[in-house]
Amino acid sequence: MKHFILVTLLFFIGNYLYSQDDLEKLFDSEETTEYASATFKASRIILGQSVEQPYTGNLIFDIQHQFGAINQGYKEFFGLDQASTRLGFAYGITPWLMIGIGRTALEKTVDGSMKIRLIRQSKGEVNFPLTISYYGNIGMDGLDYSLIPIKYYFTHRLTFLNQLLIARKINSSISLQLMPTHIHRNLVDRVIDENDIFALGAGGRFKITKRTSVNLEYFYVLSSQNAADFQNSLSLSFDIETGGHIFQLYITNSTGMLEQQYITSSSDDWIEGDIHFGFNISRTFVLKKPRNFNE
Repeated sequence: MKHFILVTLLFFIGNYLYSQDDLEKLFDSEETTEYASATFKASRIILGQSVEQPYTGNLIFDIQHQFGAINQGYKEFFGLDQASTRLGFAYGITPWLMIGIGRTALEKTVDGSMKIRLIRQSKGEVNFPLTISYYGNIGMDGLDYSLIPIKYYFTHRLTFLNQLLIARKINSSISLQLMPTHIHRNLVDRVIDENDIFALGAGGRFKITKRTSVNLEYFYVLSSQNAADFQNSLSLSFDIETGGHIFQLYITNSTGMLEQQYITSSSDDWIEGDIHFGFNISRTFVLKKPRNFNE
């Protein structure tokens, strides 16, 4: 009788433990949503924007520095005697909204920008294959128009950018992005120049090691006038991540660092050796710590 009671007790205990195990598996099997992260390491691919943006309360400080063309020879120290710089700040207001401001030495341009994440690549309960963001900016040049023999207004200084950033993280090593772009210039240099420029950009990140990658970026100008008079912007970079810093060493045929400059008026040709060396430094500062942040 004692043996019967013991066996019965073990049977019920075993069934109870088995049922608990099944219940845990049931809860574990509930589908959740997993979002893609680190599609690109920086908020820029090279010169152009990526779908990445700072976390809420984080401030990104960008230093962009670009030299003259390498083929100028030793008299210009292979372009290093000439330099142009852009300093910029970008702040994450919410998980989906970023605002920024910058100053570029070329044409003494000040710009204000905004990036909005519209949808994020995910799998699981919510399944979407792409991350899509909107990026827009307004640029204002600080050139001296007093010597120009025409009447000009403040609005002539303004240029506008509208851009969709459409990216997919293929795997942990490869990410790709398309950038349909519209640029409007209130004032153009020549009568034949178009005020509205349309372009299509494409970029990619190819991871080499955990902290290094090679990035490629190209903008094809669709507007016929600009396509005939200028070169399409082509850039190649080597990226190094070191904690809160990201270094990008790049070569390009472009002379500007703002979209309104390098997309619409890149006159240098890779084939002729009109290649510029430059670098980007991106540093992130945590100004507002998340509630669950642990020191």
